[in-house]
Amino acid sequence: MQSLLTRFWHDESGQGLTEYALILALISIGLIAVLVIFRDAIGQIFDRIAQVLEGAPSEGYSPGS
Repeated sequence: MQSLLTRFWHDESGQGLTEYALILALISIGLIAVLVIFRDAIGQIFDRIAQVLEGAPSEGYSPGS
């Protein structure tokens, strides 16, 4: 029984996966924080893009030509 516990304690086969999961979690938290901080600026950019596209001429364009 003691050898089984010793082998289990020193087994590092899942260590790499755990490290990748922690890195992914930290990157996700950082990305969410950045998006929350800059959400108004990002929204304004998309609003401006929508305004420009609404005012773009649509005549004279035919797909495939």
